[in-house]
Amino acid sequence: MKELMAYRSALGIDVSGEQLDWHRLPEGTSGSHPNSASGIAELVKMVTAEGVDIVIIEATGGLQRDVALALSMAGVAVAVLNPRQVRDFARAAGQLAKTDAIDARMLALFGLRMQPEPRQLPDPVALDLADKLARRGQLVEMRAAEKNRLTRARRAVQKSITKHIRFLDQAIEALEQELDDGMRGSPLWVEKAKLLEAVTGVGPQTVRRLLIDLQELGKLSRHAIAKLVGVAPLNCDSGKRRGQRHIWGGRAPVRAALYMAATSARRFNPTLKAFYERLIATGKPFKVAITAVMRKLLTILNAMLRDMAPWDPEKAAAKA
Repeated sequence: MKELMAYRSALGIDVSGEQLDWHRLPEGTSGSHPNSASGIAELVKMVTAEGVDIVIIEATGGLQRDVALALSMAGVAVAVLNPRQVRDFARAAGQLAKTDAIDARMLALFGLRMQPEPRQLPDPVALDLADKLARRGQLVEMRAAEKNRLTRARRAVQKSITKHIRFLDQAIEALEQELDDGMRGSPLWVEKAKLLEAVTGVGPQTVRRLLIDLQELGKLSRHAIAKLVGVAPLNCDSGKRRGQRHIWGGRAPVRAALYMAATSARRFNPTLKAFYERLIATGKPFKVAITAVMRKLLTILNAMLRDMAPWDPEKAAAKA
């Protein structure tokens, strides 16, 4: 367990499309660099030369990836935070104003006060695969919209819509081939994929999503991985009142893939089907039961990759 106040210095970086604003504590120094290849290189050079215990960056829709990866590859400890964490922390600290410079300072202060744990960032190949997987999702959404549009389109535009759907089919197929080729380039990923696909209910799309967007799978405890994905029930108690448990936050795309896998597993995977039916028999609502199946499935897959062990129905049933 990490010791309290292990970090004595922290650098907060507020990332925008054009600029990287930074603030260092406890020194109180600040500055900015262009958000470009040369600007990132200058920032990395400065950080490695001066030294810092932790760099805190807020997730900004992918804009933070290049600088976070460059710092991580240079051996700097980096923590990429959920924006909600930072906003709540700033409000709690009484900081209501918001500028890039203030945000950078609050990130550095968060690092010193909250001591976030740095995590190893994905390598460039994994990031490329993540971008392609996200692009596939965008194309699938576009295709669904076009198919819905076709059902009520007048004859004059049906041909155009049909042509666009065929184009999207081909684009999606091409991206899926690129994803498969990229994953086959790593023997470890191939072995992991084989392990996961052996579990009834876990299909190729779920395997892609887990291996690309949840690279912590097999590296964290079952509690930590459930919180990371957003399927861990969180308490809402006060005094003698015991509030209803809810899930929130986490990685929505991974959670969506797990939901589809759990929906299939509750019907066709004997172990998880029995687990689901037992919950329903005790009066649990569908939403609670299916979330429990998602969490159970995630726990099983996490243990399999941790041990690099194949699916064992008897072992899984014993823990259900």
